[in-house]
Amino acid sequence: MRAIVVGAGFAGSLIAKVLGDNGFRVLVLEAGAEVNDDAVSRFRTAIAKTPLKPYRTTAAAPSSDYLINTGPFDYCSPYLRINGGTGTAWTGITPRMRPDDFHTADLGRGRSWPITYADLEPHYRAAEWQIGIAADADEQRQHLPIPDGYRYPMHALPRTFLDHAIASVVDGSLVDGRELQVIGTPQARNGIPTAGYEPQGHRCTGFASCVPICPENAKYTPHRTQRQWSAAVELRTRCVVNRVHADEFGRVTKVSYQRYEDDTSPRHTEHTAEADVVILAAHAIENAKLLLMSGLANSSDQVGRNLMDHPALLTWALMPQAIGPFRGPGSTTGIEAFRGGPERARRAPFRIEIGNWGWGWSAGSPDSDTAEFVAAGLRGKALRQAVADRVSRQFTLQFEIEQEADPHNRVTLSDAVDSLGNPRPSVHYRLSDYVKDGLSAAKHASDGIFELLKADDYTSYKPDDERYFEHNGEPLRYWGAGHSGGTHVMGTSPHDSVVDQWQRCWDHPNLYAVGCGSMPSLGTSNPSITMAALALRTADHITSRAAPAVAPPARRGSG
Repeated sequence: MRAIVVGAGFAGSLIAKVLGDNGFRVLVLEAGAEVNDDAVSRFRTAIAKTPLKPYRTTAAAPSSDYLINTGPFDYCSPYLRINGGTGTAWTGITPRMRPDDFHTADLGRGRSWPITYADLEPHYRAAEWQIGIAADADEQRQHLPIPDGYRYPMHALPRTFLDHAIASVVDGSLVDGRELQVIGTPQARNGIPTAGYEPQGHRCTGFASCVPICPENAKYTPHRTQRQWSAAVELRTRCVVNRVHADEFGRVTKVSYQRYEDDTSPRHTEHTAEADVVILAAHAIENAKLLLMSGLANSSDQVGRNLMDHPALLTWALMPQAIGPFRGPGSTTGIEAFRGGPERARRAPFRIEIGNWGWGWSAGSPDSDTAEFVAAGLRGKALRQAVADRVSRQFTLQFEIEQEADPHNRVTLSDAVDSLGNPRPSVHYRLSDYVKDGLSAAKHASDGIFELLKADDYTSYKPDDERYFEHNGEPLRYWGAGHSGGTHVMGTSPHDSVVDQWQRCWDHPNLYAVGCGSMPSLGTSNPSITMAALALRTADHITSRAAPAVAPPARRGSG
């Protein structure tokens, strides 16, 4: 059996591994280039250490900066077209979804899944062991139904000094009627392994550059899975797939792609490749764009619709004492108390990340602090002391707000084209009152937490800020979390969804669209581990359907 996988990110790399282990001949076509060998040194020597600085993107396959925004709000979540995808530069945070996240339509909000948490739970365990997750199962059972006896492949990473300082004050306290508890966040980065697990790379040593790159290779990226591919898997980078072909019976027969060699030029050659099964794993926006360009899988008129993200609210403050920011991963703990509850029927729920990197994302620290004090006339020792005092006490809270599936939030094809002549994706995006009410509730919760901590609140949203708006007279601002989803949503009927529970397109029996684009809801958790679990579930389905023609399925450890 021949398979083509479009995209070598999270989902594509995992599916290619399983198929290759089970007798398929797999061709992986990746639009971006290989990660350059000098990525770490490029980042270390860069003056402006931006998220894409280590990576050389190409003229032929631009990343998310080629999107065209047409809606009343900007869709600002970035993604990376490079071997490994956005999983090359992700945060490494891997909380599971909650059981009630799969049934949001029961609350009259968005859409429900055709499967339950229980259906996906064994695949969560398989994904956690395949990727290598560090967490404490007993701690996770405080808010999730983790099976008895289960253990993660690595022990939880140690908490930061900030984590302990916040927990010592807020644990057991009430804010907006919720009892607060600081809980460790599962991490896709190496800690101390449990018995039977052999981690790849070094242990996390706290470089605080997880986004975009880990110098120790302690954080999981899809390249780690790619190193485990069998000889049956072939990767071709710099290959932009621009059409999927189907015969008169709806069966996919081949894909067309444009192959380029020069990263700075759009010069390319045209190619086709045939396969028995095609899996689109190119990101929620790119999958939708490719289906629309191909005129496939859209009998429901849902391709590109229901685009979701986690509109993030950031708040920032100074603790009364030094808490040692800018050490370790971006967040090692969170507060889970606001992820569900009866209020979810009237306003969006949210998860709170406790940020270890000061005001870096929220206010541009430490550069912004230095500029402020220089403008105030400080120099020399006085300047150094002022910056050191402020930065040492900084922390940020990040609130990830659930966004419901909304068919008006959508990806379409623009009349504008990229350098290869392909339509650029056009995004129409808005925030509903449900989401705005969630952002307001998050800000109110932040006020209560800062009051408990006796922290000085420096949060400020100004009309000239990007993505500023007012809701019920309250100033607010949102950031993009990079959690795109919903553009080829799964469901129980071909009349109102694009793929079935296996991420197989209803209209085409051998075409799969996988990844966060299949998710009918995002809940409040970073979606990467859910995407990985879905990818392994789909891979098992594909291999089981082809079982008579291929070797017996290889066993995967599930912890």
